Amino acid sequence: MKTNSALQTLISVPLLLFSACREVSMSTTPIAAKRLLFVCVENANRSQMAEAFAQRHGQGKIEAYSAGSRPSGRVNPRAIEFMREVGYDLSTQQSKGLTNLPDVEFDVVVTMGCGDECPVVRAKRREDWNIPDPKDLPPEEFRAVRDLIEKKVKELLRGYEEGNHESHE
Repeated sequence: MKTNSALQTLISVPLLLFSACREVSMSTTPIAAKRLLFVCVENANRSQMAEAFAQRHGQGKIEAYSAGSRPSGRVNPRAIEFMREVGYDLSTQQSKGLTNLPDVEFDVVVTMGCGDECPVVRAKRREDWNIPDPKDLPPEEFRAVRDLIEKKVKELLRGYEEGNHESHE
């Protein structure tokens, strides 16, 4: 009888451990990150800055992307310079086109005010922020656009944290 009891213990302990591990792994499954896409014409200024701010402020909660309808092929050196002032290095980023995006449905697609409709991009919601292109603006105005983009990204992310998915235009 003692051998039978020991055998049952040897069998039941691994089964209990398996069940416990399975419950823990099921209860700690991460919630799917929200996918955000920021679009402008060249993907050289506004959308690059928005992607960077979304990555910074939505770390671990969102997947941020940016693209352009007619990408310039490079990120504007001024955008790199002014983002460096706030601790973000855009120098490793590239200007990307809409065809470079993953084939997924985005939770939100934000156009930056350049009239791009992005019909090839599937989205649950679309917003147009109507932000001026800072490309040729004086430094202080460029910084003001950068700061406005950060503010709007924070508002968008805060809306998701609070469960409010309405537009923040």
